[in-house]
Amino acid sequence: MPNTAAAAAARLSVAPMMDWTDRHCRYLHRLLSCETLLYTEMVTAPALVRGGAVHLLDHDVAEHPVALQLGGSDPKELALAAKLGADAGYDEINLNVGCPSDRVQSGCFGAVLMEQPALVAECVAEMIAAVDVDVTVKCRIGVDDQEPHEVLPEFLSRIVAAGCIRVSIHARKAWLQGLSPKENRDIPPLDYPLVHLMKEYFPNLHISINGGITSLDQAEAFLDGGLDGVMIGRSAYHQPADILCAADRRIFGRGHDTTAQEAVMGMLPYIEAHLIAGGKLNQITRHMLGLFAGRPGARVWRRMLSEGAHRENAGPELVLQALDQVNALAQAQEAV
Repeated sequence: MPNTAAAAAARLSVAPMMDWTDRHCRYLHRLLSCETLLYTEMVTAPALVRGGAVHLLDHDVAEHPVALQLGGSDPKELALAAKLGADAGYDEINLNVGCPSDRVQSGCFGAVLMEQPALVAECVAEMIAAVDVDVTVKCRIGVDDQEPHEVLPEFLSRIVAAGCIRVSIHARKAWLQGLSPKENRDIPPLDYPLVHLMKEYFPNLHISINGGITSLDQAEAFLDGGLDGVMIGRSAYHQPADILCAADRRIFGRGHDTTAQEAVMGMLPYIEAHLIAGGKLNQITRHMLGLFAGRPGARVWRRMLSEGAHRENAGPELVLQALDQVNALAQAQEAV
């Protein structure tokens, strides 16, 4: 049965991003938006099932609605990993069919699976049978020399037949030969019209669009154009306040706008608890560097946190000092 919380939240989501969307990042993003669907970094099914790395499933109850993204290509193993994720409390289990990294290719999962739609469908079916929460897919429009207008409808028809009711489509090909993972995020051209066409072909499939989206204005335009959801990656990480502070009101029609300053204050108890547990300040503040991007004081905020958070005994007082500098510069600019 579909998880209505995750399905409703998928109207806007923050993309799963390796090394970025860890639990500290997600806690920050949740302070900025109550409604937006958040995703984990990709966790591999072998790490959970064979490696017993269930600590990778740790998350804070405040993060909900939150989805676990899995990487893998063995249907039975993915089903076991999905069950572990559902038992851990995740609202959705997402299968990665979009990551182009060499490490992912060597494990036969990620974007390379675009070449094996029947296997992906089998994986989806096994995962759906194993859990009671939504099982979704994040994919590309194709890889290498595939013709997206031919392969994407076939791919989607297979996973829909397997029971998938929600998919996020990164509107770029992935070039597995010749481009680095970083280049694959920018160089292949975006094909937004193809994603819109897929919505026409599959009207009952919830389709979120991903790739190159940098503002809520763009997100609203895609939603007004008939798509069901918008997934934002790097902009939500590097300029989180621009994307998330007004998201609840503008995208979901409820709640109120938040501020970066409020989020900083909300992070302080979380930071304190993390330090008491033996963590380091920079494990959290590295995700906070872009909070004031484009605003007065952004540079001093980044500098103070970047230079100070790694130091021994660095704690919440550093964050408060940096915030005081931001507020002082903002007030000075208002007075001009």
